[in-house]
Amino acid sequence: MTTNIIPKGTFAPKRMFFLFLGITLFALAYYSPPWPDAIDPKGIHFDLSREGKGALAVFLLAGTWWVFEVVPIGVTSLAIGVLQAMFLIRPAKAAFKDFMDPSVMFILASIVIGLVFTKVGLTKRLAYKMLMIVGERTSMIYLGCFLVTSALAHIMAHTAVAATIYPLLLSIYALYGEGDKKTKFGKGLFMGMAYVAGAGSIVTLLGAARGAVAIGFYKDIVGQDISFFQLSYYMFPIGWLMTIILWAFFMIVCKPEKKVIHGLKDKVTRLNAELGPITKAEILATIIVLGCIIVMSLRSFVPALQSIDKTAIILVSTILFFVTGILDTNDLEDIPWNIILLFAGAMSIGFCLWETGAAKWLAINWLAMFAEASGFVFIMSIAFFVLIMTNFIMNVAAIAISLPVAFVIAPYLGVAPIVILFASLVTAGMPFLLLVGAAPNAIAYDSKQFTTGEFFLYGLPASVILMAVVAFAVYILWPMMGMPITTG
Repeated sequence: MTTNIIPKGTFAPKRMFFLFLGITLFALAYYSPPWPDAIDPKGIHFDLSREGKGALAVFLLAGTWWVFEVVPIGVTSLAIGVLQAMFLIRPAKAAFKDFMDPSVMFILASIVIGLVFTKVGLTKRLAYKMLMIVGERTSMIYLGCFLVTSALAHIMAHTAVAATIYPLLLSIYALYGEGDKKTKFGKGLFMGMAYVAGAGSIVTLLGAARGAVAIGFYKDIVGQDISFFQLSYYMFPIGWLMTIILWAFFMIVCKPEKKVIHGLKDKVTRLNAELGPITKAEILATIIVLGCIIVMSLRSFVPALQSIDKTAIILVSTILFFVTGILDTNDLEDIPWNIILLFAGAMSIGFCLWETGAAKWLAINWLAMFAEASGFVFIMSIAFFVLIMTNFIMNVAAIAISLPVAFVIAPYLGVAPIVILFASLVTAGMPFLLLVGAAPNAIAYDSKQFTTGEFFLYGLPASVILMAVVAFAVYILWPMMGMPITTG
């Protein structure tokens, strides 16, 4: 794997090439003649408006700049809003309002939790305890970190999990003995955390909002409901299979330079003892965070709490950190605003594709190509479309634009809609190609252990593995577990 996709020099040839490639793709798409209509299985035509074509143009520029990091990723996000306003794709008020979407605020609050855990010393305490259990072998350190990340994503949002685990990984990596130097161990540790956070989040409805949204579509269109435990029954083996496979994957592609960190166990035992007894600040921070997690978890079971947005709940923790004096004004400087802007831009382009009809036009064109295919191929085509889209836009949006169309086509091919639902949820939860695909990806990037280009390159084989696991689930596992695959 290459270590630097774009040289750092201001006028580096590769950087300038990809900078202008993004601009060229934007111009070609925006100024091109009208594109053909998309036609759904019922023969209804969907035209691509000028604004929709503009949304796709912005989409192409942003994707190119994000992958090759020709400018800071947050600056690319700003360009997304600017282009929408300047080329009249969407009003400026709409384009920039998305930068303060509740999902962006949720990410902000999650990152603040990670900062607090680091400041009060909880991350070091947790890191030392984990290392005392898993020992000195780097393969077991990988496994221990991945298992904890995946398990936590069952009971709390994967964004919050990543923000909580990230500083813990920083503490662990500091003991690797390479300072801030980029290493294979560092790449595997941080990218692996992002990947398995997604794998763990598909197992329950608590890991991410995408599950509840997809089940809502399924109930409205198909007329059947999926329970919390029914989802977990089918998703549990897939989530944990992917967690173990990803551990093996990173042991191969990011095999640590050191098999053993000699003396690590003695060192962490000594460092843990030096921390002394747990402090009042650690206890207070834990109570605040656990309180928010419990309330967010109860939303799925307590009707009275369902009307309260999860972002408001988690932002209570941010407010309380300042009220109690755990954080002060100076701590605001430690927030990675580049990462916040990254997701703000992702929300903006996602809503842009949705509101202009460009996303639906893409979905209908893609799925229509498989309208005459076998049921298995059609299911895999939907899963693949969601996989690609969820790397560029919100996974909730990827689900929203693809499932309604898929549910219309499915009966003609004798495909049970439930398998489409679950296959889509699996790929929606694991965007391995771009940082904007999921908040854990961007949080892991803040470690500076890998570039956006490296993330993309490692994500290609990981995505192939994911599709193979989906194929295994659709063809063998889920039928064995009692899931209907066909309507016959």
